[in-house]
Amino acid sequence: MTQVPARSPAELRIEGVDLSYGDNHVLKNVSLAVEPGELFAFLGPSGCGKTTLLRLIAGFNQADRGRVLVDGADISGLPPWRRDVGLVFQSYALWPHMTVAQNVAFGLEERRLPRAEVARRTEAALALVGLGTFASRRPSQLSGGQQQRVALARTLAVEPKLLLLDEPLSNLDAQLRVQVRRELREMQQRLGLTTIFVTHDQEEANTICDRIAVMRDGIVQQVGTPVELYERPSNLFVARFLGSLNALSGPLPEGLMAPKAGLTPVFRPQDAVMGGGEGLVGLTGRVKTREFLGATIRYALAAPQGEIMVDTPFRAGARLEETGAELTIGVPPAAFRWLAD
Repeated sequence: MTQVPARSPAELRIEGVDLSYGDNHVLKNVSLAVEPGELFAFLGPSGCGKTTLLRLIAGFNQADRGRVLVDGADISGLPPWRRDVGLVFQSYALWPHMTVAQNVAFGLEERRLPRAEVARRTEAALALVGLGTFASRRPSQLSGGQQQRVALARTLAVEPKLLLLDEPLSNLDAQLRVQVRRELREMQQRLGLTTIFVTHDQEEANTICDRIAVMRDGIVQQVGTPVELYERPSNLFVARFLGSLNALSGPLPEGLMAPKAGLTPVFRPQDAVMGGGEGLVGLTGRVKTREFLGATIRYALAAPQGEIMVDTPFRAGARLEETGAELTIGVPPAAFRWLAD
């Protein structure tokens, strides 16, 4: 397959970054490191500062304090066009009056590269994203997924040290989103290109990223692999953002260790066993709702400790519990975590 020329993957370090818009403190002492060749996600809800941080790396935002370093060099004071960083915008930002090839070539021509080099890089970038035969089409003649690939090819053609993706899949339907995210991951691994992916979708981050920084209110809550964040969240926010969670309140069941001041006992819905059993922490409640999710059935129980979700595998012919039925479940003590807000 045609490829853009290989480069050594870059390392990114963000050190003590603060950024405010007037009285709005958007980024608060953000420090993190992205290793060479990683696909790294900034994950969090709308307004948490993840896109602001991405644009700061690209040079479209300026920090009030702190530094951004690429391969040890401080790029904080450089304008965007001198940072050697490629940003794919959420809107794709394609020129409607230009062909696919002209869109991809635009950034190269702005850099005053020789015509032959522009043509070579344009052809290589389009081949890389599987659009070599679409060079003469206009953006309006492409699907959403194809437009996203054109925006990606335009960025790859300039051979950036870092690739920044701002919610690149949000404009795609659910089925196409799964396909394109797999293609993004495969391409990123082939190129070995250090890539940062901004998303509010924990499934997207979990499925394609090496590590994730979970953000809330301008603060990095935790950094880790998807499995680390899911199994060992640092607080309730991270635990809830990385999947479904049961947080107990009220009277704690027998068998659960003594309460820890200021902490909440939590467990995941799939850790519960229907019917309970010896050595398990027992909980009893009535079925409020039942959801068929294909591979699993999810029950929501009304219990003295609050609403409790239970996920059980679905098998053909299995008996389903009805709304209002009283159920007892058991949870292994080791499945519980005690977390702060």
